[in-house]
Amino acid sequence: MSMKGTLDEPLFSVELLKESAALRDVIDKHIHDQTLALKSAFFVADLGVIVQQQVRWRTKMEQIQPFYTVRSNSSPVVVEILAALGTGFVCSNKHELDLVKGFGVPSQDIILGGTCKQLSHIKYAAKHNISLLVCDNEAELRKIARCHPKAKVLLLLTSESCCDREETAIPFGFTLKDCRHLLECARELSLHVTGVKFNVPSCCQDAQAFSRAVSDARCVFDMGEELGFEMNILDVGGGFDGSEAQLDKVNQTLKPMLDMYFPLSTGLSIIAEPGAYYVSSAFTLAVNVIAKKTVARDFGGQPHNALSANDEPEFLYYMNDGEVSAEEPLFSSSLWGPSADDLDQVVERCLLPELSVGDWLLFSNAGANSLGATLTNGDEHKPPVFYSIAECDWQEVHNCGITLDARMKNFSLVPCCFQPSLSEASISTPA
Repeated sequence: MSMKGTLDEPLFSVELLKESAALRDVIDKHIHDQTLALKSAFFVADLGVIVQQQVRWRTKMEQIQPFYTVRSNSSPVVVEILAALGTGFVCSNKHELDLVKGFGVPSQDIILGGTCKQLSHIKYAAKHNISLLVCDNEAELRKIARCHPKAKVLLLLTSESCCDREETAIPFGFTLKDCRHLLECARELSLHVTGVKFNVPSCCQDAQAFSRAVSDARCVFDMGEELGFEMNILDVGGGFDGSEAQLDKVNQTLKPMLDMYFPLSTGLSIIAEPGAYYVSSAFTLAVNVIAKKTVARDFGGQPHNALSANDEPEFLYYMNDGEVSAEEPLFSSSLWGPSADDLDQVVERCLLPELSVGDWLLFSNAGANSLGATLTNGDEHKPPVFYSIAECDWQEVHNCGITLDARMKNFSLVPCCFQPSLSEASISTPA
């Protein structure tokens, strides 16, 4: 079954992929259609990946309830299928709250995340009985007390830097040294602190980072209970990149620590915030080469415009928003958006065969943090998204007790018809 439709349509058509069909057939079909028409960029999404990720989560992380981070990918189709599969949601603004509530998600399964919230968003959460809010500083506590006095607060505990990306990022969360002050402040404001959240990034290679985070969270729980708070939610954050190997690694470290410090016999809820985990590998982006520039390679830094006969060329390709044969010569290449501005560089350097204007490039793992602005800014030029799911994955949805009539009313099933495949030479993926 494959879903096809633009993001503004209230009803999404769904094409069923038979056993003999593959996702690449869907991509080739739409490349053929776009080549004949506008040659615009588009996404192809395999909803079966999302279903299988949910099955994998339930199998390996059965004691942890997933709350999908909507900012990772706010496609209404993604939100609707995850709502049908029973996940909770973490929203960061009113638009995301409206989107999730529109699919009938109960208020208790929604968290208003983010550590710096607009007053209007806090008031909106209060109006719609969304009680779980994340907080990491005194100023935010005072805003919540003023606008949403019945809120249940999750205090965000900072984690130590364990990868290069985190060392250059602005730190969020409070330290153990600050936690008593925040708890005392919440008590003075008559706010209800209900638990602790921490976040170990997926880039972290230190297996013990989760162990330390769980241990620190236990300390905060003990302080909170000492001050009279009913602490009953532990949020282990969103450090899940989507790979089965990483999920296994996290589970092997996390589960024994949870059993030690937060046993199920205590009756508390343990939740997580997977975002990229569900959607990253589910989406493929296809873009068209709209311009090409040949420059001389400068092995000391930037390419030069002058190209001598003995130089190996470097190609700069400009795109409107496959497989590479091993027999084709590969050249150093860079990929740019249509503006050609320095900030519009998509890939600084990669190896590609020489391409021509009109050829297509495919980017896999394009589902996380690549559609957010596209889906919300009302841009008339936003790429369409074509959704697909295999018969076996759709059967898995039915096995969960989900039907189109009951839970996914915005889906419309249509048969999938394929055109003859394009030549492989016109479709490449950056190496």
